[in-house]
Amino acid sequence: MRLAKLMACVVALWGAAVSMSLAGPKQVLVHYMPWFVAEPYSSSWGWHWTMNYYNPNQTNSLGEREIASWYYPLIGPYDSADPVVLEYHVLLMKLAGIDGVVVDWYGMDNYNDYAINNERTAALFNYTRMAGLKFSLCYEDATIQAEIKGGFICSTCGVTHAQQTMLYVQSNYFADPSYLRWNTQPVFLNFGPQYFTTNSQWVSIFSPLSPGNFPAFFTEDNRLSVGAGAFDWPPMYLSQSNNGVLTLSTNALDGYLASFQQKASGWPGYVSSAFPRFHDIYAQAGVGPSYGYLADDNGAIMQYTLNLAMSNGSPLIQVVTWNDFGEGTIVEPTVDYGYRDLGTIQNYRRQYLDPAFSYDTNDLTLAYQVYTMRRAYAGKAVVNSELNQIFTNIVSSNLSTGALRLSALESGRPVIYNPALSGGQLQFGVGGYVSGSGVRVQTSTNLLAAGWQTLQTLSASTNPISFSTTVPSQSTVTFYRLQNAGP
Repeated sequence: MRLAKLMACVVALWGAAVSMSLAGPKQVLVHYMPWFVAEPYSSSWGWHWTMNYYNPNQTNSLGEREIASWYYPLIGPYDSADPVVLEYHVLLMKLAGIDGVVVDWYGMDNYNDYAINNERTAALFNYTRMAGLKFSLCYEDATIQAEIKGGFICSTCGVTHAQQTMLYVQSNYFADPSYLRWNTQPVFLNFGPQYFTTNSQWVSIFSPLSPGNFPAFFTEDNRLSVGAGAFDWPPMYLSQSNNGVLTLSTNALDGYLASFQQKASGWPGYVSSAFPRFHDIYAQAGVGPSYGYLADDNGAIMQYTLNLAMSNGSPLIQVVTWNDFGEGTIVEPTVDYGYRDLGTIQNYRRQYLDPAFSYDTNDLTLAYQVYTMRRAYAGKAVVNSELNQIFTNIVSSNLSTGALRLSALESGRPVIYNPALSGGQLQFGVGGYVSGSGVRVQTSTNLLAAGWQTLQTLSASTNPISFSTTVPSQSTVTFYRLQNAGP
């Protein structure tokens, strides 16, 4: 499949969506999996890294762990509850021009790994809030069927239990100011429905909610009348054998997207999905047959589907997915593709949504720098306080200051940032690496080494460190520098 052909398809499909007006600016969201459990953060490796077949404690010649994926995360396999990982993820999203996350959610019950995933969902939302990102949920209603089959709830309790689940969502998620809303309603997706398949069941499930929290409900592929619309997903069920490999063809993908767009043109709203590829590892892990294969095609699939999502009438875009390593749909940076897919999101955001958006793939590396510094200085309170402030710099779009402080931290030196002169008073922040003995502020009227004098020694602190002094009124040029006071 060639990019030129894909772009031609976008033009052909565009006509199906032009009749739908936007309720507001498009929101770019990523579908996020919170289910990864990993050593050493946790005491064991979770199923999604092992699939009861792979052993992450074994490494290859490159030092990469054996995991249940064709692709390898840039930071290696991780735990979804690890704060250092969550910070890294939301920084990447912010820098990539992503507005929020849609978390694959299994409910809150202490059954299978549902409660663990819910805890990790809440942990992620703590970081999306700090980063100024929106969040939303995609509910897996198949969990109710699993709980009935496993005897966790009674066979006639499905709707009642789902009602209690929705009341939990209302109290713990919908009520948050950062929860994503569309037309004033909280956005709530459902992967299916797979168990509650009738409209009347969902009317009953939503009935206990307050009027202000009745959701903008989006199901997969087809709309229920209780809902606002639907979202599309890689249609791997259309895959056919191609030289013995189950493959989703160009024609099948095009036909699916055209059909979805045609249906969506008559709905109040819809979520248009973009995806880079599909390459699951289920058959190799022995957990079931493969759903099929959709080639990456050197990034052309991502460009094709994202271009369509950006240019059509959908108010919401869902990137599928951030990190489903088992199905290979990830856009999170990997050893295999680096930052390429996030760079594509940056480019298309700039082209379609925000011409002033200036971040590029070089800026994405700031997130990785913060991640590596967190690991290198674990337990060092002063350095981690500096990293907290750098996080704030980045999510506040003050990348120049954040990058300066990061560079100084990496090189083990202090740095002056944000200097300001007002009313004869000079003030500046002190960042980068500050030794345990503090940092000396020195001044000189020339740059010769022998001419520097210490004005003040500032103590190392977990609070922001700043310096202020009166500038001499004479016209003599005065220089200032920082020097660590000791080890």
